[in-house]
Amino acid sequence: MTETTTSLLELLGLTESNTTLNNLDASGSKYIKDLKINTSNALQYETLTPKESLLIALATVLNEKNTTLIETFTNQLTEKHGLNSEEHGELIGIVSLMNVNNIFYRFKHFAEKEYYNTAPAGIKMSVMMNPVLGKELFELISLCVSAINGCETCVKAHEQSVLQHGSNEKRIFEAIKLTAIIKGLSVVI
Repeated sequence: MTETTTSLLELLGLTESNTTLNNLDASGSKYIKDLKINTSNALQYETLTPKESLLIALATVLNEKNTTLIETFTNQLTEKHGLNSEEHGELIGIVSLMNVNNIFYRFKHFAEKEYYNTAPAGIKMSVMMNPVLGKELFELISLCVSAINGCETCVKAHEQSVLQHGSNEKRIFEAIKLTAIIKGLSVVI
């Protein structure tokens, strides 16, 4: 295993490689170096705290159902930032709720029929009322998951809400870059 691959695994707190990463490593792929640099940089963006970065990373891999990275990011959050069960449960709830809403609102957007646009959704969303993580971060994570899932309506609504809760475009942009990089990482790990 090359030094870059070992360094990437260390960055993630992983002790074992996998077949995909081993194949990239054996082929001499330059992508491993890019992935390591991008991941390292993304977890240190200036507008996000280390805990916020890891929460967004964990939300991303929860959405992607990547058990290896779910475990590593959960462990890092717990050990370094005292992630508690209430925060963890809320994060899982955000990802699940965004999957519900993203499918529902994408359908409404694609179908473009009066009935679908005027009928009440009837989807319970009490988790959004008083979030443990705070409203701005809750909305930012919701935006990131909605971007992964490709729901234009939800992306626009959550981006607006994040801004209304005192954030700025640079923070949103960095959160989305982090999400994109972690989703790419999830393909390899």
